[in-house]
Amino acid sequence: MSSSSSASDNGESSGGLSSVAGRSGGVFEAPSPSRPRHSANDVWPEPFLESLAVQVAVDASLSAGLVDAAPALANIFRVCTMWQAVSRSDHLWQLLTRQVWARTRLMHDTWRDEFIYWHRTARNFQTRSYVHATLNFDPSDVDEPDSLSCRCLRLSDLYLAAGFADGTVRLFLLNSHLHVRTLRPPPRDRFGRFSRAVSGIVTSDLTLVFATMDGDIHVAEMNGVGSHTRTAFVGDIVNDGALVDFTGCGRYWVGLFAGVPGRAFHIWDCINEVTTFVGGSLTDPEAVMGWHTLTEVTMSLGRLRISGGETAVACTGWRIMVIDLRNQGVIIGEDEEQRRGLIVTGFDANDQVYVRMDSRGNAIVRRVRTQETVCEFRVSRAAQRRVMGCVNTLHALMCAGGVMRVWDVRRGGEYLYSFRERVGEVDAIVANDRHVAVASSSSTAVSTIHLWDFGAL
Repeated sequence: MSSSSSASDNGESSGGLSSVAGRSGGVFEAPSPSRPRHSANDVWPEPFLESLAVQVAVDASLSAGLVDAAPALANIFRVCTMWQAVSRSDHLWQLLTRQVWARTRLMHDTWRDEFIYWHRTARNFQTRSYVHATLNFDPSDVDEPDSLSCRCLRLSDLYLAAGFADGTVRLFLLNSHLHVRTLRPPPRDRFGRFSRAVSGIVTSDLTLVFATMDGDIHVAEMNGVGSHTRTAFVGDIVNDGALVDFTGCGRYWVGLFAGVPGRAFHIWDCINEVTTFVGGSLTDPEAVMGWHTLTEVTMSLGRLRISGGETAVACTGWRIMVIDLRNQGVIIGEDEEQRRGLIVTGFDANDQVYVRMDSRGNAIVRRVRTQETVCEFRVSRAAQRRVMGCVNTLHALMCAGGVMRVWDVRRGGEYLYSFRERVGEVDAIVANDRHVAVASSSSTAVSTIHLWDFGAL
């Protein structure tokens, strides 16, 4: 347990809400003089107290920050014996965990434990309290020079999946750091040196789905054994171009292509494994370079992320586009940078916001739906060094020159710290609210996978 977490767990906080017990807000009428008066503990039903506690936590998290929800709760739980009794309701902690931390999956013994865990993890993220490790695997089955070059990473609650340039996906257990499985696509003719490179990975509780640059989509059981995968969709590289990025959510897969004008976005119904939409001009200016990505190492042409369940956000060197996956790729937002251009690898998105960076290192965090600016910060010397970034619920992380730096996006883009470890040239990066993973390479083109765990303390 870290010291930053224990304070909130014990309820040590300022800004108490003890006066809330004396206000009914007009919900309950005053007791009649003709009947006996009761204490507040007798007239406030438990569901009302639970709803009030949730509202207090949500208000605190929105006004001050997510980690401020716990101190606010600790204050009201000290009001009286009824509040103390309510604080033992597991149903209340389930509501609080969902509303404050957006977590619906129970990973600990009780929902109270779940809430405390995510509070501590967020505090650890703010105070640079983590455990660092490198993930190793046996390279003896590698027979190609590009096979050890990592192209993309994907985190889930239990696993880290790493996609490589030869089409393999290696799966690591997060709690033990062990390499537990290697997945390979079925053999197929190549259209270039990197046509089988992994473009993106999607994970769920049951399946792992990954796509390669030739447009093929492969599915494997998450808890299966061996390297077997099933091809759910066969790409048409001649008519579609190169699949430069791929992602998905519970209902849809979506791919970003470059090479053929007017076919930038492909959307699939992943339940029925059928294509539901092809179109879009976002990558038309990169059409020629799209073909080069199949045969040579190039800069990233585009990034694609899921935001808010069924919305996709895509970034190229000049434009960001937000599309609705449910409505045939209807464009619901655009953001352009025609003067300085955008650093594609500095782009990322979470459920509510995206971060974008221009060629001079000026980063802006904006809301996906409205393009409203949330905060701004600057990454120094971004024009001289390769920058790669990502964002989780509370933080933006940018790696430049082998140094990983962290900003708080909920507090006006405040700079927090840099990681202690230096990682070299970054090939891929991913973060969630507990882990950060980076694949970096040296002159040998062999990727080293770094993992930082903020929930282990």
